[in-house]
Amino acid sequence: MTKDYSGAIISIGDCLVHGDVISEYFCCDYQACKGACCVAGESGAPLDVSEVRILERYYPCYSGLMGPDGRKAVSGRGFFEIDSDGDVVTPVVEGSGECAYSFFDEDENCRCSIERSFISGKCPFRKPVSCSLYPIRVTKLESGFLELKLHRWEICKNAFELGKDKNIRVFEFLHDAIAARFGEEFYSALSEASKRFFAAS
Repeated sequence: MTKDYSGAIISIGDCLVHGDVISEYFCCDYQACKGACCVAGESGAPLDVSEVRILERYYPCYSGLMGPDGRKAVSGRGFFEIDSDGDVVTPVVEGSGECAYSFFDEDENCRCSIERSFISGKCPFRKPVSCSLYPIRVTKLESGFLELKLHRWEICKNAFELGKDKNIRVFEFLHDAIAARFGEEFYSALSEASKRFFAAS
């Protein structure tokens, strides 16, 4: 029987990490979802305020890959919008949940224009942190601490299953993104915490 760590909280520096970030399995299964996370939902991807300026600055680098509806959304509403929860998010195409910064390739797979431009060396910014860290969501609490919580989405069902098949935990799959956002020492502390948790189970 697998022990449930979802209620556990791991404190590392100014971050409070929910236990299922280290206990749950995850491995993005793009062949199954075809980038559904970029087109599903009621609002765009969460943005840090600092990222809005970055999106605007490098817009010429990636806008050529965006779909016409996406460019129209940015032209009409700007590089961000405020969703129903009051959060700063990427703009979406009117009448859908499609991120304005996405595009569809020849096989109808949804791709990120920003990341594709980064990979080709045209843009120094890879993509919003919230996208890189998914399925981890980061929330700033009133106390000033950052809460790292696992977000479960039906469209990622295959990713949770594939992670279990490959024995890859959420935090392991997100090693590069976690290290980029919080530092390699933070990731090492998270890894050590997971070893202690599993040793005690």
